[in-house]
Amino acid sequence: MAAPIDTIDQATRYLDLAGVFAAAMLGGAVSRTEGLDLFGFLVVGIVSGLGGGIIRDTLLQQGPPVALTDYAYLPTAVAGTLIAFVIHLSEHAWDRLFTALDAAVIGFWAVTGAQKTLAADLGWLPAVLLGITTAVGGGATRDVLLRRVPAVFGGNGLYATVAAVVAGTMVICTYLGAPALGIVLGIVCSLLLRLAAVRFGWGLPNGLEWQPHTRLAAAFRGTRSPRRRRRAHTRAGTDETN
Repeated sequence: MAAPIDTIDQATRYLDLAGVFAAAMLGGAVSRTEGLDLFGFLVVGIVSGLGGGIIRDTLLQQGPPVALTDYAYLPTAVAGTLIAFVIHLSEHAWDRLFTALDAAVIGFWAVTGAQKTLAADLGWLPAVLLGITTAVGGGATRDVLLRRVPAVFGGNGLYATVAAVVAGTMVICTYLGAPALGIVLGIVCSLLLRLAAVRFGWGLPNGLEWQPHTRLAAAFRGTRSPRRRRRAHTRAGTDETN
């Protein structure tokens, strides 16, 4: 039996807040790495915690972003940031915590983004796209604010890919009439895939090195074919002899 709509909405809100808290802690940890003061911690932590949800709600155009209308969101982001400000752990301990928090944030927010998009009567593709946006938007905004290449663009072990899988799982289960199952499966998939990607070094390929070896391709690359190079070399030798 499908879960009541009110129950799913309430569960989505709690997952959203859990993602805000975890992402704010991650933002605070990055602030510590950058050597920021308390104000810097708060700004980066709040942007990290609320950025993805604000982008999602703005694109959905269902009224003001929930972070501005639900008074639990900002205190949750501040609390996560202050914990990262007060507690100083070793780098190794933070790395292990980061992996778990990353996986949790991806799962919570990809599920939330997909569910809210479907609740706005949009289709499966917008649901997947906004699930990804919710999961990675805050972290990308944080990195741009700190003048860093966003981690989602590479070298971070299947970040957006995991969010796409989680959002897709939520969409399929919702279409099958089992959104509660989608929430559980999505979070489990996020934890398993993200932890496995970090553990085994999985990632998407970078730019490939293959180049087509044709005259047309050589012309586009601004190079001359070997035959033309030999002719030019021979002509140069003849001119020197004369």
